Amino acid sequence: MIHDAASVMQACDRLAAISARSDGIERVYLSDEHARCHALVAPWFEAAGLMTWQDAAGNLCGRMEGASDGLPAVMLGSHLDTVPCAGRYDGILGVMIALAVVERFKAARHTLPFALEVVGFGDEEGVRFGSTLLGSQAIAGGWNARWWGLEDAEGITLTEAFTSFGLVPERIAEAARRPDALVAYLEAHIEQGPYLEAQARPLGVVTAIAGARRFDVECAGHAGHAGTTPMTMRQDALCAASEAVLAIENAARKHGCVATVGKLDTVAGAVNVVPGLVRFSVDIRAQDDALRDQAWAEITAAFESIGAARRVAFSNRETHCAAAVGCAPELQSAIARGIRSVTGEKEPLRLVSGAGHDAMAMANLTDVGMLFLRCAGGISHHPDESVLEEDVALAIDAMVATVSALAETHKVQIETATV
Repeated sequence: MIHDAASVMQACDRLAAISARSDGIERVYLSDEHARCHALVAPWFEAAGLMTWQDAAGNLCGRMEGASDGLPAVMLGSHLDTVPCAGRYDGILGVMIALAVVERFKAARHTLPFALEVVGFGDEEGVRFGSTLLGSQAIAGGWNARWWGLEDAEGITLTEAFTSFGLVPERIAEAARRPDALVAYLEAHIEQGPYLEAQARPLGVVTAIAGARRFDVECAGHAGHAGTTPMTMRQDALCAASEAVLAIENAARKHGCVATVGKLDTVAGAVNVVPGLVRFSVDIRAQDDALRDQAWAEITAAFESIGAARRVAFSNRETHCAAAVGCAPELQSAIARGIRSVTGEKEPLRLVSGAGHDAMAMANLTDVGMLFLRCAGGISHHPDESVLEEDVALAIDAMVATVSALAETHKVQIETATV
């Protein structure tokens, strides 16, 4: 039973053992590890008193009815998949905190003017098929038919993976929820940054999630012999790409964005060959989509300038685009109220999330709100992820208080509407 901070931490430890690798945690969408995760976690949902099911997209879902059956729900949750060599808290902690919140209301026999639902999304990270937020996009009604042709590293299509997992691709629309079926979506998550720790604060309110764009870039020059090709005649793709990487950094700083080249490969490279073809990735994010797009326009202009000067050709393909998402003011206020009630802070710290979350997809369906917990060193997507048990306890209490605050507001809205 997941009912307090200690049991939440223990649950995260148990889930860390479900991994495709022996040297770290890796649990990707529609894998054997995904199935083993559900086999472990589903009984925890049921122990919390939730009617439990796996939906048509492979998300694990549970529901506790409110004052009467069939009421719209406040959904709590996060994701159960991981990046390669992951930590044990990113995503997973939010699902376990949600279960602890439900247990608290069940134990108090509290009657709510809405149902409570918990969801463990199947694919937030996008590791296997390269397109993120597949689980939450399905629930939000944003599934794109072109995703069915996506392939993993072994050449297995998403359609084939669905079938192997026991899902029916033709039934994917059944995962989608109606907007009137939800009151709000709330997500607790480790901060993935250093700001809470730097200010010695355990919890914070998320105001927005930065919009992100990702690109695969190719720089084509001309390969040549390293010993016989004069420097003045070279069309070195790697030198051009290196200059482009610095241009990306400079544009991000100028426009107040963050931009990262996380992968760079010299194609068919060798120690004695002038590089003729280089491929690299670009990830660019900002709270303001317009600033992000201005930075990208400047970057592409730099590609053209570098290409002309070095006689190479740049091309790019966009692989991901997500607009910035604002958290609903009402939910920000409710979360801030919850934090104040457990920490005594006069005004909780408000933060923009530079990382993407399932809340971005859910915002197309309902109002979203997020609570951040501090993590040691702001480290995430790494085995060194670390949170304090006492912070988890505060997060559970704050989320309980947040749901209670929403219940008060929702009850008043219902009463007002029926007068």
